[in-house]
Amino acid sequence: ACFRLLCSLLLPALFLSGILCVCLVVLLWGVRLWIQRKKQLSSAGRDGKRPLLVAFFHPYCNAGGGGERVLWCAIRTLQKKYRNVTCVVYTGDRDATGEEIVEGAFRRFNIKLIHPVKFVFLEKRFLVEASLYPHFTLLGQSLGSVFLGWEALLKCVPDIYIDSMGYAFTIPLFKYLGGCRVGCYVHYPTISTDMLSVVKNQDTRFNNAAFITSSPLFSKFKLFYYYFFAFMYGLVGSCSDVVMVNSSWTLNHILSLWRAGACTSVVYPPCDVQTFLDIPLEVEKSTSEYSIVSVSQFRPEKDHPLQIRAFAKLLKERVGQEPSLKLILIGGCRNQQDEERVNNLKRLCEELGVSDDVVFRINIPFEELKRHLAEATIGLHTMWNEHFGIGVVECMAAGTVILAHNSGGPKLDIVVPHEGHVTGFLAEDEDNYAETMAYIFSLSPEKRLEIRENARRSVHRFSDQHFEDTFLLSVEPLFK
Repeated sequence: ACFRLLCSLLLPALFLSGILCVCLVVLLWGVRLWIQRKKQLSSAGRDGKRPLLVAFFHPYCNAGGGGERVLWCAIRTLQKKYRNVTCVVYTGDRDATGEEIVEGAFRRFNIKLIHPVKFVFLEKRFLVEASLYPHFTLLGQSLGSVFLGWEALLKCVPDIYIDSMGYAFTIPLFKYLGGCRVGCYVHYPTISTDMLSVVKNQDTRFNNAAFITSSPLFSKFKLFYYYFFAFMYGLVGSCSDVVMVNSSWTLNHILSLWRAGACTSVVYPPCDVQTFLDIPLEVEKSTSEYSIVSVSQFRPEKDHPLQIRAFAKLLKERVGQEPSLKLILIGGCRNQQDEERVNNLKRLCEELGVSDDVVFRINIPFEELKRHLAEATIGLHTMWNEHFGIGVVECMAAGTVILAHNSGGPKLDIVVPHEGHVTGFLAEDEDNYAETMAYIFSLSPEKRLEIRENARRSVHRFSDQHFEDTFLLSVEPLFK
């Protein structure tokens, strides 16, 4: 009797599920055909031929960071190589005109585009703002990006779609509904195996609150959520025809999550090394003060407190020694949270008694940044698992002795021996950083100059030209 009851309930349920699946497939197929029709009706060029539309999904294209430098370099590279290509940028920067955005790219990065760019302005960018999702942020932003991607697809259907900002959940949308060839440039995996291990080991970090680490139940639930998200992230990422990553660290994570090794390659981001290589390199003159410079946005993951604590420890050990030392923290403040973070750092300086020796330089012009780097002895960087580290490359190109975190891009790609010679130093904790800084200052000016010269020679791998060559090689399958 129980079996008959089970069958009488199960068979209609299976039948209904089958009908719903068929309806969904038919609906999606209908949407795809409608989108393809929309694409065919789009206007042809002057010669009657429709240009090839290459669209970049970059909702924050006017932000002025390293990711935006990659975007504008990529567009300029395609314009140089392909004649019958129109580049489109999907952006949510509705507070600026297309002309202002292009002018901003030239002013900030010295990148002049060869042809005009078509901008598609999106109204629903708020759907990918982290502040909208105080909990389940990764999932919320990823689902939000699907709705934002749908708005983009309805406004303009491209031939080639490139996600250049890390919104992998938009890729299947453009591939299967838009009928596009799809690629992506991954700056940082949305979720990484490191993030999984942080939750698994119940470590407290800026993205793993103490109330979660102290509760085995919350930790298990968050781990399940992360594994589910990692599975979904791997699924959507594997839809890509071409995958570009910015470093060996990112490559390792993307290979383990997306399992798309055949179409994945490392394309180092273009760093403006030439501008910094203009700084003359010579043996330091005897001086009454040495400076240590840090260049990074005031974000929690950059770990400025570690820099201040290590510097305070160094000063304690050098009491009475000459020359005196200054720590100069240079960075951008994007919002009120960043400004509050700077105030907390200033309070930390007071607590440690180093306020007179630490200088904060916020949102400074490029020429001032260049001057500080030209005068600095040490370039300091403390982010754990920095995915690449454009700031590290810039410090090396400018001629500082770099001291970066022994992880991520700096460890695997940047602060590595060049032709068997030392290019800089790596450290992990407060003691380690303080000891290494003391060691660098103990070296003779001639020895420091040797390290600086090695570092300079090594950074040519990260030039605009090298980016152009590797980028074109990687995207070639999309144009066949």
